[in-house]
Amino acid sequence: MLETSARLLRLLSLLQTQRDWSGAELADRLGVTPRTVRRDVDRLRTLGYPVHSATGTAGGYRLGVGARLPPLLLDDDEAVAVAVGLRAATGNAVEGIEEASVRALAKLEQVLPHRLRHRVGALTAFTAPLGDRRGPTVDVETVTELAAACRDHRQLRFAYRGHDGTDSRRTAEPYRLVYSSHRWYLVAWDTDRADWRTFRVDRVTLTPPHGPRFVPRDPPAEDWAAYVSRRLSTAVYTHSATVLLHAPAERAAERVAPAAGVLEPVDEHTCLLHTGAHTLEALAFHIVMTGLDFEVRDPAELADHMAELASRLGRAARKGRAGNRGSGGE
Repeated sequence: MLETSARLLRLLSLLQTQRDWSGAELADRLGVTPRTVRRDVDRLRTLGYPVHSATGTAGGYRLGVGARLPPLLLDDDEAVAVAVGLRAATGNAVEGIEEASVRALAKLEQVLPHRLRHRVGALTAFTAPLGDRRGPTVDVETVTELAAACRDHRQLRFAYRGHDGTDSRRTAEPYRLVYSSHRWYLVAWDTDRADWRTFRVDRVTLTPPHGPRFVPRDPPAEDWAAYVSRRLSTAVYTHSATVLLHAPAERAAERVAPAAGVLEPVDEHTCLLHTGAHTLEALAFHIVMTGLDFEVRDPAELADHMAELASRLGRAARKGRAGNRGSGGE
């Protein structure tokens, strides 16, 4: 009986690794006859695993989708990845998922071998998130409903609170959810405004019933995440700028968050930064704070403002040095 149980687990593991298996392939992997494979498949079915089979030259076995979730088999790396992901989810920006993550993590850690618990413990104990995790949260049902609408090409109706606090009613065709800097964003085609829009999900209140299915449009960009980054860092601001940074894009990415600017590699030594701000002062400060040498490419008024700022800082530095020399005593 113990040998049979071990073989069933091995069979289940094989079925989970690829889409289709022939009976002969499974028999060869398990070291049994095709008849034994058929009996073991029947046992898995009685345990709730939806194993589909087909006859003929193209026939074989496939693990399908059932009405309930049966136990899953994970290898060592998969188990560690799931455990670390669940621990990270306990502080996620999706409201309501923390408790479910804690319950799932407790179940997983209860059965983890000691060697894997040690790996998971080391990863979580000696890593720390960068930045404040106390951002706005979104409801898990909202995120899942938005994701389903993106998948099914289903038009959405919702109330939206703008950054200035005003409320509006929106009808939109959803395309992608993007997560950045502890915030969720929905990229959608706003049917009333006939344009692409990026919505903060924590400001969305869904108002079903929703609209009909829609025919997908050509996307505004190949890379959805880069599109949202560009919208967040330039499109919403009064002033935008393009700056040549004297650093490779990989190094500049350590200083510039995705929501703060879009980096465009030029060569192995330089890259372009596309960014924005509501004032020239804030724009200049943001660029200077990268700590990298740079050249302003556009706009000209930013370069003029930088020159004025440099002159002001130079005068302050000279006065500071003169004051320090004059304050000396015996």
